[in-house]
Amino acid sequence: MNRAEKAAALFADGCNCSQAVFAAFADEFGLDEDLAKRLACGLGGGVGRMREVCGAVSAAAMVLGMRFGPDKAAAYPAIQDFGAAFKAEVGSIVCRELLAGTGATTGGAPEPRTPDYYRKRPCVELVRLAASLLDEPERRTPNAAGREVA
Repeated sequence: MNRAEKAAALFADGCNCSQAVFAAFADEFGLDEDLAKRLACGLGGGVGRMREVCGAVSAAAMVLGMRFGPDKAAAYPAIQDFGAAFKAEVGSIVCRELLAGTGATTGGAPEPRTPDYYRKRPCVELVRLAASLLDEPERRTPNAAGREVA
């Protein structure tokens, strides 16, 4: 299973968008998957269901920060490039814009994961896209310490 498939499976198993993407890459950084899910938990739903930056994009920024950090001069361009590629594919990096017309609400508790939820939401595809973009060669270059990432 590649990382895009793993991220989609994690989302389908109940992870939020951010948890699914970040946990799919946890092993790359020697992180326990549960810890990765805890670290990314608050970023789901566009940061705590506030529908701001898509959680899959936020998680991608975390993955790229792990790869290129702590050097901000290396990390920021990699994150900006990722954001531009994601936006070119789906038109936005903002959760509320990506979920326009789906009936998604802001705030409150997470919605139950019903068949209707998965039918009307693009989230599993957004998670898959984010993980796929993260696996492209130009986003997998040596980090600031000179260590080649897996």
